[in-house]
Amino acid sequence: MALLDAAREVRERAYAPYSGFKVGAAVRGASGRIYHGCNVENVAYPEGTCAEAGAIALMVASGETDLIEVAVIADSSGPVPPCGGCRQKLAEFGRADTPVLLATLGGATLATTIGELLPGRFDISHLSGTE
Repeated sequence: MALLDAAREVRERAYAPYSGFKVGAAVRGASGRIYHGCNVENVAYPEGTCAEAGAIALMVASGETDLIEVAVIADSSGPVPPCGGCRQKLAEFGRADTPVLLATLGGATLATTIGELLPGRFDISHLSGTE
């Protein structure tokens, strides 16, 4: 539960003055270290940063590029999946079978994987043979 707790804690620091929709995310690197991020909105809405992207950026900035677990939490009626762009970002650094836990502040959860969130993902294999 430490991963979900980290996501819950960082969610409180989200900067969401326009939507009011705060999201927290945490990823666990292959080292076991937890990296977290929150959404950061911008007055040029919707030009902001997603929580998942922030967590991945912190992981990469800290020297890791392999994630082995993901947790995302929001105050919503049901678990909120990552946006399409963040699904691709998660797929860049995690495997298809990497577990993803989506949760609400009310306690509802949905366990899934990166592969289930992004079937048929675009990856390095698609670049082979290009000129």
